[in-house]
Amino acid sequence: MSKLLHVSASPRGPRSESLAIAGTFIETFGAANPAVPVETFDLWDGSLPAFGPDAAAAKMAVFAGQEPTGDGWARAVETFQRFDDADLYLFSVPMWNHGVPYILKQFIDVVSQPGLVFGFDPAAGYTGLLTGKRAAVIYTSAVYGPGLPPSFGADFQATYLTDWLRWAGVTDISEIHFRPNLVTADAAAARESAHADAREVAKRMIGG
Repeated sequence: MSKLLHVSASPRGPRSESLAIAGTFIETFGAANPAVPVETFDLWDGSLPAFGPDAAAAKMAVFAGQEPTGDGWARAVETFQRFDDADLYLFSVPMWNHGVPYILKQFIDVVSQPGLVFGFDPAAGYTGLLTGKRAAVIYTSAVYGPGLPPSFGADFQATYLTDWLRWAGVTDISEIHFRPNLVTADAAAARESAHADAREVAKRMIGG
């Protein structure tokens, strides 16, 4: 049975543009797919484990053909299983310093483990293991926008996360953009367009 997991990378609650657009997406998705469960993984809720020395050592043990051990590895596997339990993903991602919030990078570091998110062959390279899944990603930014000069920033946000999803094996990806929202002369129209895009993507998330 399908399940939608919303991975929230914004700590701003009701003031967050990305969470507001995610709310529109989830409301539309729920109306179109009332039997499909929706879960939110708030990366700021304190449940995301650190990826420290013991977890890094366990990861290297896997590469060396050894059995990984330790609480760090166990918690990484537990977090991955929560992520892998869904076949539909919604990411709400604000831009921080041209990139993604550090908590989202931490999540990626925790779940990106050999044998879980990816396989590796010395001759063929990496193989993404998250196949057969779909993702929608909401990207928002306060200043950066396409076509603006470099003084307004650069995009290491969408380029990073979308590439990571593809690397992990998720190739069916829809992007919803609301940027910029502070320097544009007509933020209301851009906001309305982003919410409309969220509704359309949500409607076709299953079977689209």
